[in-house]
Amino acid sequence: MRSSGHVLDWDTKPFLFKIYPDLPTIALPKAFDPLSLDALAALAPGAAGSAGRGTIETLASVLFFAAGLTKKKTYPGGDEIHFRAAPSTGALYQTEVYVVAGPIEGLPAGVYHFSPGDFCLRRLRAGDFRGALAAASADADAARRPMALVLSAIYWRNTWKYQARGYRHFFWDSGAMLANLLAAAGALGFEPRVLAGFVDREVNALLGLDPEREAALEIIPLGPLSSPAPPAPPVDPIDYPIVPLSSEAVDYPALREIHSASMLDTPEVVRAWRRAEPLPARSPRAPTIGLPEPRREAGRAFGETVLRRASTRQFSHEALSALELSTALASAAGGIPADFPSQLVSLYLIVNAVEGIEPGSYCYWPGGNGLELLSPGDHRSRSAYLCLDQPLGGDAAAVIYFLAPLGAILRRWGNRGYRIANLEAGYCGGRAYLAAYAQGFGASGLTFYDADVGRFFEPHARGLDAIFVTALGRSARGGAREPAPLRIR
Repeated sequence: MRSSGHVLDWDTKPFLFKIYPDLPTIALPKAFDPLSLDALAALAPGAAGSAGRGTIETLASVLFFAAGLTKKKTYPGGDEIHFRAAPSTGALYQTEVYVVAGPIEGLPAGVYHFSPGDFCLRRLRAGDFRGALAAASADADAARRPMALVLSAIYWRNTWKYQARGYRHFFWDSGAMLANLLAAAGALGFEPRVLAGFVDREVNALLGLDPEREAALEIIPLGPLSSPAPPAPPVDPIDYPIVPLSSEAVDYPALREIHSASMLDTPEVVRAWRRAEPLPARSPRAPTIGLPEPRREAGRAFGETVLRRASTRQFSHEALSALELSTALASAAGGIPADFPSQLVSLYLIVNAVEGIEPGSYCYWPGGNGLELLSPGDHRSRSAYLCLDQPLGGDAAAVIYFLAPLGAILRRWGNRGYRIANLEAGYCGGRAYLAAYAQGFGASGLTFYDADVGRFFEPHARGLDAIFVTALGRSARGGAREPAPLRIR
């Protein structure tokens, strides 16, 4: 890594918004549900509001709290930077959101692109295409939901900085967005579920994506079951002009090859993929240290938590309480409602400063809400090194290392298993973010030295691979002032 000649070409930094200049806009209502349910209650397993109605107002609420612009920071000279509801590696925001809707109150049936910049939809196809999406995902219930969201990734927007390694970031970032999306949709009674298995070619065609530059990642049907959608119109090719992201883009064939190698070709293959057996359950090898029962409420609404969320840029060495850590860990390990078994990843930790917990390395066991001590001692400097020599990894009160048995996952779910392992880790990290900000402290996602992380946690983690890292702690006093939340009026 240190010998790489890659440098950032600021003249070609990709624009952060996808724009269809020839398509008219459909303004989303700004008077939508502010999601005043307590943030931790929204993150609780199985949390759900009363059955939600599919309206343009409820759709606007989900889109805003999953992918909307939430804050702005003004620099000397007048330049503004806008922050979004969910974190993104390098603040590059390569995750795009599309809507496939039946006729809902306030919105005709169609396929739409969501633009967070002007908080509008642009219609790509007129008509009810829920049946086409259900066929491509081999999930008949998707045609009985009022709508579905589809998350995609624009390659160049992330590879500009991270090169082919950006592939895993697609799933970290879409996973973090799903943490927001599923909590918001659940609070609105939309019964969300993630479909990671689908016929890639057909979904990309439905959205009009150029698979050389952008690809669909996940499908999220929303709303209570109702009558099946009528047969979908033909999915004719569409190719609307798009404003170029930058004057030039660099292609990374390895990334495209990886994605292509993990595609599913037919609905029958999708159904077979879903029938893979879950992984055997893991269990502690030594007695665990019980953590306090996690908080059920934080005293801060979910909507307000999303408005305040940001990535912490500098941690103090101030300690967290054991209750705060317990709540963050339980939220992170809550499980993802998806078409693959949850809890593919395990949570390992380096604890630096948590009241009542000895500094050291641990494995977290969600079943008993306990920590298994692996190696006592001060590991701050080692944690900073493991996190790509970033001080955040050493200054944080606790650092969560998400590990997974990639070999076993690939044997069961094929190459697409690499997608779901990274997706679940990003989702868990996103929930840790939300639980941290709900309780009044901070979080930051970090990259890492893959093999060295695995070796650090051996022999306990032998056979596991490092997937993602999230650091938790209190922001350093005197650091950068938090950007002001935007208010939708």
